[in-house]
Amino acid sequence: MLDIGISKLMLVAGIALIVIGPERLPRVARMAGTLLGRAQRYVADVKAEVNRSIELEELNKVRREFETAARDVGQSVSRGLDEATGQVNAALGSGSDGHDEPAPTYEPYSWDSSPAVPGPVPVRKNWRIKRSATPQWYKQREGVRRHVQSGAARVARFRPPRRG
Repeated sequence: MLDIGISKLMLVAGIALIVIGPERLPRVARMAGTLLGRAQRYVADVKAEVNRSIELEELNKVRREFETAARDVGQSVSRGLDEATGQVNAALGSGSDGHDEPAPTYEPYSWDSSPAVPGPVPVRKNWRIKRSATPQWYKQREGVRRHVQSGAARVARFRPPRRG
């Protein structure tokens, strides 16, 4: 690795001052700093890309292991289910009482796709329009407000009478 100390940096700066000149030295230093910053950003981007690719490979490896484990579990469960079904069918077949009808085979229960409990009721977006179609006599009987009232008017309307 390069062993650059303060004395060597001062020597390089002195030579640059002599060769480039004091008028152009700030511009050249600024350009050198910009190029150095770009190089550092490029190196950082390359490092980040390499790290991302390594992480992606690790994630793919874990995903493949998980898929194979899930496949193995599914196969073992289906194998066990097939064995149990075969044993049940064999037991039902051996216990026949001399009739020539074949023993019934039992298949796994298939669940209904319809839920037993209905889901949440969707919110009506235009409830004002649908509510206005309600007859006036029904609104009056149920006590539905038909006119907008201010808070003060509502208080005055329902204030108990004064005794006096």
